[in-house]
Amino acid sequence: MKQRETTIYDIAEKLGLAASTISRGLKGHHTVSQKTQRKIIATAEAMGYRSNSIAASLRTNSTQTIGVIVPRLDSYLMSQIIAGMEKVTSEAGYNLLISQSREVAANEARSVQSMLNSRVDALLVSLAEHTVDFTPFEACKAKGVPLVFFDRVPANTDQLCITINNELAGYQATRHLLDQGARKIMFIAGSLRRNVYEQRLAGYKKALTSAKIKFNQEHIIINDLTEAAGIRAAKAVVGLHADGVVVTNDICAAACMNEVQRLGLRVPQQVKFTGFNNDFISRLVTPALSTIHYPGIEMGEVAARNVLAHLKGNIDISQMENIVIKSSLITRESSL
Repeated sequence: MKQRETTIYDIAEKLGLAASTISRGLKGHHTVSQKTQRKIIATAEAMGYRSNSIAASLRTNSTQTIGVIVPRLDSYLMSQIIAGMEKVTSEAGYNLLISQSREVAANEARSVQSMLNSRVDALLVSLAEHTVDFTPFEACKAKGVPLVFFDRVPANTDQLCITINNELAGYQATRHLLDQGARKIMFIAGSLRRNVYEQRLAGYKKALTSAKIKFNQEHIIINDLTEAAGIRAAKAVVGLHADGVVVTNDICAAACMNEVQRLGLRVPQQVKFTGFNNDFISRLVTPALSTIHYPGIEMGEVAARNVLAHLKGNIDISQMENIVIKSSLITRESSL
């Protein structure tokens, strides 16, 4: 005969505490002292207690889980953003369910459906590079699941979006090189389908206009911003005799800069570089890479705080204005 499962009421009876105290103690809630929490956990383990999260979610209509879909998990920026989200959600007693699209729209669509099937309470998404069909996200609205886009966001959406001012960042990176004397500046970006690259290119063009330099399409390289892509782009930098390069990703920028130096040019004397995101590699390469500091942890925290506030009924994210996080230019030896 199957033995009856131990419940929080059994633990409460054993310890002489209220069942609500047992529940909060097992969750590590701050209203229960550390000493009492340890006693509750030890007793629960001794009695063979197992939390029935499925039953709890059915009772509360909440799984205490936030879904997160990102383009790539091996991205320094995305890892920073997720770290910010995890800090806020864990403090609130929520878990993250994380998936990567690997820049494939079909993977992204499957992840959305999988998240909804897992009954996540909300969904936070940064779009895959080639996503053009946004109908998979309509299921969120149909199921009443709050949806927030961050970093890479769709145009003309009624969902809350959290970004930096990418046009301003592109302008600042380019204007800095112009101020340092560069005049033939190349721009390397990912797919212009995505807001981040389209808007950074707009900022690049605006900076050229401010310096009365004519835009030249030959100076634009669109690639996947990988290390290999940066190495390939170096040949074009050398071939076009560029004296400045703005790269919208630090990994690609560092690879391109290293290869340009291997091909015989001096950085920054002959060609100056700026990157994007302030990845750790920007501080490790020689010379150290000027870059746009992208506050990823802050973006993750802001996204998590707002979606949790919505779930608690404190705000309505559907009525909010988009949120713009402040970025900044960091100048280092690669451009000075």
